[in-house]
Amino acid sequence: MRYVFLVRLSTPPFRSFPKIVVLGNTMSSHLVWSIIRNNNAFLRKKRNINKPFSTEPNNLTNLSSYRYNGLVHKKTVGVVDAPDKKGFTVVYKKATKQNKPRQCIVKRTMKSGPRRSLAKLERLLKANKYRTDLTKAALRRASAVLRSQKPLPAKKQKAKKQE
Repeated sequence: MRYVFLVRLSTPPFRSFPKIVVLGNTMSSHLVWSIIRNNNAFLRKKRNINKPFSTEPNNLTNLSSYRYNGLVHKKTVGVVDAPDKKGFTVVYKKATKQNKPRQCIVKRTMKSGPRRSLAKLERLLKANKYRTDLTKAALRRASAVLRSQKPLPAKKQKAKKQE
């Protein structure tokens, strides 16, 4: 049986990111979700918001829910900004390399224009038989990243009134 724990490895006054400690064989994703659902280092709870936000990697909508969680599933997909701010990078987990964390995560940068990159992303998810429920969310996230990289239109100067 595999046990997953989120552990802080520094003293309380210092900010640190949680480290994922994995022991033994695999636990079911439902069991892991029931453990980390209400308390984990990635949750962002606010007043007057029913559904808390989540900052974990590979969470496409940044909502804390079982469906979009990037920690508990064998196969996950994430879309992030490319390092050179041109295009986007698809980060996904391989289910077969689950016990090898270094080889588990694959990053592919797509920067061949917005239309072609989005088609490549859709083809990648379908060809690898990735989770079909995440395809639409991944496309939305990728198009939002591409939209954020476009330069803003220049503001028009207001003409001064001449008397």
